[in-house]
Amino acid sequence: MSESLRTISPVDGRVYVERRLATGREIEAVVSAARETQRRWRRSPIAQRVEICTRMVDAFVSQRDETASEISWQMGRPISQAAGEVAGFEERARHMIAIAADSLADIDPGAKPGFTRFVRREPLGVVLTVAPWNYPYLTAVNSIVPAILAGNTVILRHSAQTPLCAERIADAFAAADAPEGLFSVLHTSHADTERLIASPGIDFVAFTGSVAAGRSIQRAAVDRFIGVGLELGGKDPAYVRHDALLDHAVENLVDGAFFNSGQSCCGIERIYVHERVYDDFVEAFASLVQQYRLGDPIDPGTNLGPVVNANSADWVRGQVAEALAAGARGVVDPSRFGAGSDDGPYLAPQVLVDVDHSMRVMTEESFGPVVGIQKVGGDDEAIEAMNDSDFGLTASIWTCDEQVALTLGDRVDTGTWFMNRCDYLDPALAWTGVKDSGRGCTLSRVGFESLTRPKSFHLRTRVPDPN
Repeated sequence: MSESLRTISPVDGRVYVERRLATGREIEAVVSAARETQRRWRRSPIAQRVEICTRMVDAFVSQRDETASEISWQMGRPISQAAGEVAGFEERARHMIAIAADSLADIDPGAKPGFTRFVRREPLGVVLTVAPWNYPYLTAVNSIVPAILAGNTVILRHSAQTPLCAERIADAFAAADAPEGLFSVLHTSHADTERLIASPGIDFVAFTGSVAAGRSIQRAAVDRFIGVGLELGGKDPAYVRHDALLDHAVENLVDGAFFNSGQSCCGIERIYVHERVYDDFVEAFASLVQQYRLGDPIDPGTNLGPVVNANSADWVRGQVAEALAAGARGVVDPSRFGAGSDDGPYLAPQVLVDVDHSMRVMTEESFGPVVGIQKVGGDDEAIEAMNDSDFGLTASIWTCDEQVALTLGDRVDTGTWFMNRCDYLDPALAWTGVKDSGRGCTLSRVGFESLTRPKSFHLRTRVPDPN
């Protein structure tokens, strides 16, 4: 008898979803169908691919309310914020659809008399997307839509915390009359997922998740010459310069740190503030955080829901306790948030000051509603602290001087450098990271490169007459 996955809702601790895991024979059948469909799909005109993906997006967004509710129940995001993920899915998908024809066109190196030359972008084959629970649609769409537009077929293996998200996307492709095998869903164990990656049926893996899981994915593919895209999270810093517009910086950095209960790979986890504005910034920041409402995410008035499970909450509690014991000071009273002081996934937000890099809360990924704020004396000290990390996904500067932002951005080890914004993904720009934040790229024109292979055509059209 096949094993099953059980999704425990952080909202109330009950089993919200239960699904039977795929058997080995079922996995083989899905891969075989994907490979067979891809042989035909790769020959399809780009206009047909665009049409099907467009119809899929239309069908997906038509279920916005039901989809948002499922997100809240599966992983705890407040219902007031969940619909935004559907909007983000649509924005990213439609952008990649819009640029597909131009991005996938043959590359002309220029005229050469007597020759026809160009580089064609050919699809890889079957793409396996392994998606996480924290942004279950936004992370998945980054690879699914570009892969299919490029002529690949896709198999989605979603987190056991959010299996309904995979099924929603499958329903949308079905409503779009997509060919059978173009997009498939598999609910599999970790061991079966690794075996699938190691099998000859998969031609590329797009993974989003933890560093530890990323290493497992890479090990599974080590004996095969296939690409593996790894988006592995971050410890994203912000630098509030002395010339920043403080009200704007406070409002956006609080949101960047506590949206989705801090469970974002590009969320703000550490803030460095120039000494001239430090006291004012901390006071305003703490005041705004204390206005958050922690509670039932199904309540439209809630803007801070539970983290995904009690273990995740305990991880954050441990970081905070160690920092406090080492001399940090909390400027938010947890008792203001009621259930946040209890055991379980409901966790009060916390802002720590008097922190430094000897504390785990400033160096290890927290993935929860906590942020440390450290005073710095100037630009050089801030840049040194920002780079003192194993991660490098995004980083931001808050200043009125664009030239300073550009100059300092060249010195920061990061995939994306923001000025006066944070915790955002622009689908027109490459989404990538350095160091333990992973490797590879999704979105933008550049995102198609990892989902295709270049094939050069070199045709000699004038052959010398031997006579």
